[in-house]
Amino acid sequence: MRRVVYTWWPLAFSWLLMAVESPAVSAIVARLAEPEINLAAFGGLVWPLALLIESPILMLLSASTALSRDWDSYLKLRRFMMRLSMVLTVVHVLVVFTPLYYFIAVDVVGAPAEIVEPARLGLMVMVPWTWSVGYRRFNQGVLIRFGHSRAVGLGTLIRLGADGLVLAVGYLVGTIPGIAVAGATLTAGVVSEATYSGLRVRPVLRGQLRHAPPVEQPLTFLALIAFYTPLAMTSLLNLLAEPVASAALSRMPNALESLAVWPVVSGFTFLLRSLGYAYNEVVIALLDEPHAARNLQRFMALLATLTSALLLIIVATPLAAFWFGRVSALPPRLATLARRGLWLMVPVPGLTALQSWYQGIIVHSRRTRAITEAVATYLLTSSAILWAGATLGNVTGLYLGLAAIAMGRLAQTAWLWYRSRRFSI
Repeated sequence: MRRVVYTWWPLAFSWLLMAVESPAVSAIVARLAEPEINLAAFGGLVWPLALLIESPILMLLSASTALSRDWDSYLKLRRFMMRLSMVLTVVHVLVVFTPLYYFIAVDVVGAPAEIVEPARLGLMVMVPWTWSVGYRRFNQGVLIRFGHSRAVGLGTLIRLGADGLVLAVGYLVGTIPGIAVAGATLTAGVVSEATYSGLRVRPVLRGQLRHAPPVEQPLTFLALIAFYTPLAMTSLLNLLAEPVASAALSRMPNALESLAVWPVVSGFTFLLRSLGYAYNEVVIALLDEPHAARNLQRFMALLATLTSALLLIIVATPLAAFWFGRVSALPPRLATLARRGLWLMVPVPGLTALQSWYQGIIVHSRRTRAITEAVATYLLTSSAILWAGATLGNVTGLYLGLAAIAMGRLAQTAWLWYRSRRFSI
């Protein structure tokens, strides 16, 4: 158990610091000109589209942690990361700088007219985002594999430092559009963290990885594709839920208000969910050690209980009103909307910890198709609820969107549990 905690807490600290980023960005944007429009542009288009474009590289952290066991495997995975990041960066440029953007934002998502142009500006600023995320997560996987998980937390501190600098400049100048400040903040943060991870991993490459014994079965390109494709599809399907939710909220009552509050509630919930997200790589890294399974499972149960209980305490006390009204600086009617919606998210942090446990078991087995199936279950469940809400058109979009997330995560967790039972631990 001590080893589990020792491996988990630096990653949890890193994820928690990363989770601070979104509430910080929302809090500053809410204090600049036209907060409702800029928050809606950020939560309704910029963040969902940026995440969707980068989604195939998000699982490089898990892949690198699982596969970077020797020098040959590392080189093949690094080559794969570079090519994939380049392709996705080109996709980002095509989406933002061609008429394809208006087709997606107006025709597909159906975003309110007020947020279409501001969101395009935010996405233009974020062109370096995708490659930086891929490079960072790949190097972080190597660091975790060879016992340097604390370095991941330090990298996140550097990222937050860059975030804070850009947010401070944007706030003090006061005339820069809030959406441009948000995009520049996210870009500066991830570029600085990627730079640090590239420098920090060098001594690990020269020492531990170079001298690591070759694996019994060398990693081939076909084996890499077979391993990573389900993970990439998992991430793609998972993040496809974001623009689907934006499209649904744009067609429901109180669309602009719901889209403005959406990133604030999601960002706050992510603060607690981040502790569960960090557990995925811990399970992957430690599950093959003797007697690890029982203590890993015990820790998961404790983590799931505590995170959801903490969110329940916050939403049931004046802490939620303080956060949305004072810290996030939402106008009173939006703060009330956010506080009421947060009740629907109480089970989600605990479900995240459960998902990390089951996913870790499945990734450890290298049969990753089950994870894709689980995320497809989440997407289908949440999309069905959102479609019903958009069709009926009589429920505030934010409430239906959050309920869809909670029910979708429950269905995803159930499927992961079902599929993980076949793998011995």
